[in-house]
Amino acid sequence: MFSSLTTKLAMRKVGLSSDALNFSSSKSHKSNDGSVPGLDDILEESNSGWPAWTNTKKLPLTAQAWLSPVPPPVPVAECPKPGDLAPLDRDRQLTFGGGKPVIVLFLRCVGCAFAQKSFLALRDLAVKNTGRLTCIAVSHSSREATRKWLDILGGAWSVEIVIDEDRAIYAAWGLGLGSVWYMFNPTTQIQGWKEKGWLGIKVANSLQRTGSIKQDAAPRSVADTDATPGAASEGPSTVMGNKWQQAGLFAVDGRGTVVWATKALRADDIMDLNAAAAVLGF
Repeated sequence: MFSSLTTKLAMRKVGLSSDALNFSSSKSHKSNDGSVPGLDDILEESNSGWPAWTNTKKLPLTAQAWLSPVPPPVPVAECPKPGDLAPLDRDRQLTFGGGKPVIVLFLRCVGCAFAQKSFLALRDLAVKNTGRLTCIAVSHSSREATRKWLDILGGAWSVEIVIDEDRAIYAAWGLGLGSVWYMFNPTTQIQGWKEKGWLGIKVANSLQRTGSIKQDAAPRSVADTDATPGAASEGPSTVMGNKWQQAGLFAVDGRGTVVWATKALRADDIMDLNAAAAVLGF
């Protein structure tokens, strides 16, 4: 699956060697756990659902982000449509209906050039409409990785940052995992080569150098100062997020009703933030 020339070039572009995900020495085994299509056949399942011959935690953080992640703690719901009430996530991290319109951007993983373009556009919109429009960016990477990424980009400014490391909020809003085509289609690979904002390696190196990695914590927001301890998780690290996670963009009016909704069609799909803002009158 990862043998084509264009795929190898794309992997090198984002900091992975062409054989970083080469599991050809293992027995092909199709899983029934509903994980990312196209990845199941390269993972020989052990009791934990991961290759018995390797410990994924020993892989580089940037490589772990490419592996099929542990499923979110709640089922992936249907994506809300205009006219629906805004979904309630498990921990009520997102609240609506206070009279102020809200735009919610669900990011791809930190360090992604496409996530960077989406976030910077959201930040500009938030600054222009401070006090009138609430702009929220949801990250499924860790608090530490998200904070470092934002520091590199110059800060969050007027954007509210919410951390959803176990992807429960993503699931509540109908955002699951993309397919192999979602990631490795020709358009995404071409756009990936054109983009310059690939910061994953820089973020990962900084976290490892400072020793600020807490792989078993899933804090609720960037502002949190105390990590929530938990049992060691199975599967790859969630520190850098996961490359297969779908992005999404939603506009919610002051009554808590979704008025604009879209799910990224491809990994490089930036989505139309101007259209979402226009529906809200901005």
